[in-house]
Amino acid sequence: MSDVVEPQPQPVRVLIADDQTLVRAGFRMVVEARDDLRVVGEAADGAQAVALAAQHRPDVVLMDVRMPVMDGIEATRRIIGAPAAEQHRPHVLILTTFDLDQYVYEALRAGASGFLLKDTPPQDLVAAIRTVAAGEALLAPSVTRRLIERFVGLPAPRPAPARNEVLADLTPREADVLRLIARGLSNREIAEQLVVSTTTVKSHVARLLMKLGLHDRTQAVVLAYETGFVTPGA
Repeated sequence: MSDVVEPQPQPVRVLIADDQTLVRAGFRMVVEARDDLRVVGEAADGAQAVALAAQHRPDVVLMDVRMPVMDGIEATRRIIGAPAAEQHRPHVLILTTFDLDQYVYEALRAGASGFLLKDTPPQDLVAAIRTVAAGEALLAPSVTRRLIERFVGLPAPRPAPARNEVLADLTPREADVLRLIARGLSNREIAEQLVVSTTTVKSHVARLLMKLGLHDRTQAVVLAYETGFVTPGA
């Protein structure tokens, strides 16, 4: 009897969007040096990124913020919100030259799964692509702290009755998980806090995201503070 050959996993499909040719070339070299990653297209502006995302259906989009024709924020909003994305929703990683770029917050609200600095070491870029492709958000505690600092300077959140009603429907354990997500804790750290398994935490995260109609835990952090469910310093 012949041995059963296990099917090989498909490589992660990556779309690169940046208005600088050399930057795109650099990212392409890093990505294509890995067997499990493949570049499916390059876009020089946000409009091209939207069109190529619809055409190639990438798993991950590396998205520059400041581009001509259409910026990365609007491109992210359109890619995440496209009808076709319901069946195959890409994960968007925002690329920025400056830490705490003024546009990063809006990009996260638009549905991005996280952000990276353009001088990120190649191995960290590769790890980030793999992380978001697997459905995890790239939102380290340090990034969460900066988001919280942003909320400290904002007016009190406006009431959002519909969303607040859904928040009220969360189970006590789901609410606990959301609060810990908003503090920037990973699934492993949440599991340690609640004395449960990481598998249980993943189930809670998946359910609360579904209830709230959110794309990933990055949006959960934003929602938690915008609605006042969690307050800075709490």
